[in-house]
Amino acid sequence: MENLWVLYALIAAFTLATSDALTKKALSIHNEYLIAWLRLSCALPALFISLLFIPVPALDKDFYIAFLSALPLEIIAMIFYIKALKLSPLSLTLPFLSLTPIFLIIVPYILIGEKISLSGAVGVFLIAAGGYTLNIKDFKKGILEPFAAIRREKGSVYMIIVALIFSFTSSLGKRAIEHSSPIFFGATYITTIVLVFAPIALYKGRSEINAAFRNGAIRSSILPGMLHSVMIISHMIAMSMTKVAYMISVKRLSLLIGVFYGYMFFKESAIKERLLGTVLMLAGFVLIVVYH
Repeated sequence: MENLWVLYALIAAFTLATSDALTKKALSIHNEYLIAWLRLSCALPALFISLLFIPVPALDKDFYIAFLSALPLEIIAMIFYIKALKLSPLSLTLPFLSLTPIFLIIVPYILIGEKISLSGAVGVFLIAAGGYTLNIKDFKKGILEPFAAIRREKGSVYMIIVALIFSFTSSLGKRAIEHSSPIFFGATYITTIVLVFAPIALYKGRSEINAAFRNGAIRSSILPGMLHSVMIISHMIAMSMTKVAYMISVKRLSLLIGVFYGYMFFKESAIKERLLGTVLMLAGFVLIVVYH
């Protein structure tokens, strides 16, 4: 039972990677703001149903402070993430998402007083390093090519900011969970994000709304949204059971699953080049689960 959080974190990784893979086609056809909003919106029914099976927790000042502090940061991160993907190549932006576990060695200690062990920190670092190398598409240009591209690629800067923001929202989310419950926080938080993000998504996608709905944008978002709801619930439960840095690091194994999906369903190549990243991530996973 001690490591039950690992199961929930792996479920979160699997459902996130699967939802992303199913969303990939829709993103190539429709406005990215609309699709991001629709996927979250389609997650709401399952989240609302889950609320029927839990008691409403007593909420205190700490819950509201954490909730309201995380919310604007989450919206900013979503916007910057979309901008990063639109402005720069994936190979120069996605590697920087792997910085989040590194930031999580420090940020949760500052915000909520969480410390991790030396072996746990090494495991977190290995998963971050593995996630970074997994996303480098062209090793011939050098493993530090994404860093070298920072000066010329604004998208890279945006993604570094996103990685940093995620370390804060994850830590604030842990505080909100501690002062409510995992499912209650997940359902209310995502609902609020959907409501706040709606005007932004509808404005950004205003010229494509009719075409998107006519061409099945909602239909293509239903299954990804359902999977996303499972990810949210399992994410929140895992977060309530262990330290933030460990949970987010294990959830980053979604990158490995994403590589597999890319090879199987989208005929993406460079699988051999990603072997190093795979080995590093699995080694980090073992260190965290066994020796933390």
